[in-house]
Amino acid sequence: MTAYSFRLKAVLAAGLVAAADLLLFDHEIGANLGLLMLAALAVAVAAHPESWRDRRALAAFAVAGGFSLLLIDRPGLIAWFMAAPALGVAVLSPRTAARSDVADWALRLIRAGLLAVPAPVLDLRRAAARGGRPGAVRRALVAAVLPVVGGAVFLGLFVLANPVMEAALAAWRLPPFSLGRLLFWIWMAMAAWALLRPRGARRRFAPVWRGQAPAAAASGSVTVSLVVFNGLFALQNGLDLAFLWSGAPLPEGVSFAEYAHRGAYLLIVTALLAGAFVLAFLRPGAAQSRAVRWLVIAWVGQNLMLVASSALRTLDYVAAYGLTQLRISALIWMALVALGLVLICVRLVRDKSASWLVGANAAALAAVLSAVAITDIGAVAAAWNVRHAREVTGDLRDPSLDVVHLRELGPAALVPLTELAGRPLAPTLAAEVHAAQQATRAELAARQAHWRTWTWRGQRRLDAAAALTAPAQAGT
Repeated sequence: MTAYSFRLKAVLAAGLVAAADLLLFDHEIGANLGLLMLAALAVAVAAHPESWRDRRALAAFAVAGGFSLLLIDRPGLIAWFMAAPALGVAVLSPRTAARSDVADWALRLIRAGLLAVPAPVLDLRRAAARGGRPGAVRRALVAAVLPVVGGAVFLGLFVLANPVMEAALAAWRLPPFSLGRLLFWIWMAMAAWALLRPRGARRRFAPVWRGQAPAAAASGSVTVSLVVFNGLFALQNGLDLAFLWSGAPLPEGVSFAEYAHRGAYLLIVTALLAGAFVLAFLRPGAAQSRAVRWLVIAWVGQNLMLVASSALRTLDYVAAYGLTQLRISALIWMALVALGLVLICVRLVRDKSASWLVGANAAALAAVLSAVAITDIGAVAAAWNVRHAREVTGDLRDPSLDVVHLRELGPAALVPLTELAGRPLAPTLAAEVHAAQQATRAELAARQAHWRTWTWRGQRRLDAAAALTAPAQAGT
């Protein structure tokens, strides 16, 4: 690393820290997060010209840019979680082997993140040692005297001669200093330096799942375990078929709500443990007998039935009590678990590698996260609850309207609340809905009034709500 390169990257890192302070510190999250990610993307592209000739890096830059733009439209943790690793892949890619799987990249990014903590200090010491000739620091200070002192003198003269510059200088204030701000600067500096001087790119990793199967996999204990597990899962699935799917009456003292709620999420943990067992003890080449293969296929099928029962329990709860973001997320998670189980079975039957399995699951996860980042789950839940409320449909089997929950969804519920306010409702409920709609609109309008927290999606919500209320206002 040349001295010029070090100084240039130090200036770029300082610029990113200043941008982060201006955009993020002590401000709510809005379009400012996307703007900062775009600034980091521009700095990374400029600081790493070697990535311009790397197709993988260019693809990662494109993904990071797409999710950074999405952060301007709809700020969220998922979009950031997709953008930040993509930016890390882009800057690390020219320094890595041509062929690396998802597991390699996950461990490489984690290692690069951990090394980002001491990296600025280590690089500063290395740069000082390389240019640390006797008197180098003194000469650098002497060389800085003329531009600093001379610039201050001329600035003072211009301020005395120009009232506009005098007023601007009088209005300018340094940002208030605090320990929290200092820690924020340090954190941002480490992140910026990791982006400009990435570490840990060349090392290749060997995760434990790439090794040989444990010795137990070659013994009869696995076959016996599969027989026992299939029997227990058959018992659970049989009870679900009898009471959950067929609608048969439950034993006295057990309510349907209790039966549905208690198993909705715990059974997913059971399915995950089953998948971990198959991964640990039944790898390609370790399950060659036909009996073991059929036992595995039967067990995976029973796990899929278990996941389907968990999804049905959740859907029954939605029908009874309404839709929430947590229940939507749970259904998505169940679908991913089911897909993962199928992929595990495919790996065993078709002798696929561990890299194939990890890559296939990672691709499915990336696709789902991308869809969730783009889709406004809160708005979906609010629209469903308004459309299926018994106060709207008149059907007593539908869930009752929960205005408090709609209000808790924040700006995502503005359009559904505005649509609901235009419907004929009981006077007490109409007043409650109107108050929630006005409070939500005021909250969103306040966020949109500031350029840091403004978002395109928020503006579209305000415009849609205004379009819905315009006919009613015109009629009055």
